[in-house]
Amino acid sequence: MTRKFAHEWTLRRTVMAFAALMSLQATAAAGRELRVCGDPNNLPFSNRKLEGFENKIAALIARDLHASVRYAWMPQRRGFFRRTLQAKECDVVMGVPARLERVASTRPYYRSTYVFVSDHKKGLKIKSFDDPILKQLKIGIHTIGADGANTPPAHALAKRGIIGNVTGFPMWDIGSVKNPPGTIVDAVAKGNIDLAIIWGPFGGYFAKKHNGNLDVVPVPESSAAISIPVSYDMSIGVRKGDDTLKDEIQTVLDRRRREIHDILADYRVPLVEAEENTAAR
Repeated sequence: MTRKFAHEWTLRRTVMAFAALMSLQATAAAGRELRVCGDPNNLPFSNRKLEGFENKIAALIARDLHASVRYAWMPQRRGFFRRTLQAKECDVVMGVPARLERVASTRPYYRSTYVFVSDHKKGLKIKSFDDPILKQLKIGIHTIGADGANTPPAHALAKRGIIGNVTGFPMWDIGSVKNPPGTIVDAVAKGNIDLAIIWGPFGGYFAKKHNGNLDVVPVPESSAAISIPVSYDMSIGVRKGDDTLKDEIQTVLDRRRREIHDILADYRVPLVEAEENTAAR
């Protein structure tokens, strides 16, 4: 065997081995799924058309893991975790409060807060639950009803005796209503209420379509003066004991932090820091 022939044979074997390896990796990737538990009608987080920011982040994670995304759809009501994650219909919940007991969670990938949403032309500029004008305004809050406790804004307003001028707007599906969490923001834009106090991702996203006519102001944690926080760290949850998947997702979150931040910014998710961290700067 000549030296030239030996070199060509070695090169050919190397190329063939590399091609076989890539083929095996492609086959493995084609078979892997990131099984996500998702709400089918809960923008800006998720929907069946994959238009939510959690849909986008799930797709980003899946690409990094060389997997495809498959959803188990279930409205996020009572029994959601039991009927999805714990029933092993899916393996990942995209947005859960950090350190939620029923799941194993990643480190937080964003922190948001409740917000005041008002018509810019009214110039309300409310920044605190102690603003005396709150007693004179028509205020809207989301109601959770039998599926859970009242929201933090409901508690903060009740603590100050602000009850009679507050209207509840349902967060969940109302017949054929599209994007039910957004109806409260539309009510501000139409002048039906003066102020909405809602979870930040809802406020930022649904105010966006009103072309800058609405002000979205984060509620400072210290302004609530209640035992329930108004700002929350959000993580990704998996079943307890599934540490391998959790660690894989955490690696992607760390590696793709800038891209994830860009997705959140595109959806106008208000991002805040814990007040103790801000004070330390």
